[in-house]
Amino acid sequence: MSLPSSLSRLRLPVIGSPLFIISNPKLVIAQCTAGIVGSFPALNARPASQLDEWLAEITDALARWDQTHPNRPAAPFAVNQIVHKSNDRLEQDMVVCAKYKVPIVITSLGARPEVNQAVHAWGGIVLHDVINSRFAHKAVEKGADGLIAVATGAGGHAGTLSPFALVQEIRQWFEGPLVLSGAIARGDAVLAAQAMGADLAYIGSAFIATEEARAVDAYKQMIAASSADDIVYTSLFTGVHGNYLRGSIVAAGLDPEHLPEGDPSKMDFAAAVSGAKAWKDIWGCGQGIGAVDHVLPAAGLVDRLGREYHAARQRLCSAAQSAPGGV
Repeated sequence: MSLPSSLSRLRLPVIGSPLFIISNPKLVIAQCTAGIVGSFPALNARPASQLDEWLAEITDALARWDQTHPNRPAAPFAVNQIVHKSNDRLEQDMVVCAKYKVPIVITSLGARPEVNQAVHAWGGIVLHDVINSRFAHKAVEKGADGLIAVATGAGGHAGTLSPFALVQEIRQWFEGPLVLSGAIARGDAVLAAQAMGADLAYIGSAFIATEEARAVDAYKQMIAASSADDIVYTSLFTGVHGNYLRGSIVAAGLDPEHLPEGDPSKMDFAAAVSGAKAWKDIWGCGQGIGAVDHVLPAAGLVDRLGREYHAARQRLCSAAQSAPGGV
């Protein structure tokens, strides 16, 4: 199955994942004008009225870019909607998204047919994130156009399955758009995701350490100084298992080695837990940050990913041509 036009003309097959609290119009615009899909959670716009302002800013900026760069149009943007019952803004936020005809909506923590139908009514597509094939089936049955396979090592609410296992199980029955998430922070990893059967890669943590990201400097510097060994997988902070920076847990006065289990029935993205708020004080991050060693502009990160991606393609093509029998 071919990709929708909104995803088929990217400079790189990459979606910048929506980063809770961190993603903002400045980052989204930088990602889209660099040639990848930029995204943000609707809940990042606070108060709720700010969502209209953000969407106006993004759509206007991308339209201006296209006018001045006709040979290099901006990539589309996406808005992430949390469809969990704790999100009491969903209905009003969807009305605002309809006003701007948001091209891509990413749904998380539940699949709801009425949300998918609303997006389709204005001409958009829906990508739903899943952690296993069972949830993937449910999402497609309820009308999602594509899937984001969230494998082990991803930042935020990551799954536990190997990307190899997750992609191959979904590809046994699903031919639609498939995005892979999980510790992807280099261009060669983007190519590896495609080799496994995904259409695009989903990159989040690396974009936290960019100049445009709405993260405090200490957060960005901790990512640049940390590695996969510094990631802790716990359900304490939201009730759902996720990956977090060990240093931020220690700074909050908690012992990363002895964290109690969280209660999923009390999930609330605005609630504080143990005196520290996820994700404001307890910093989400994936295992791929070993590839991040300094803070740079988002466009610079996309440039690096592009160089690595094309170098990896050339390396593999050369290896295949020199193999016995060639290609």
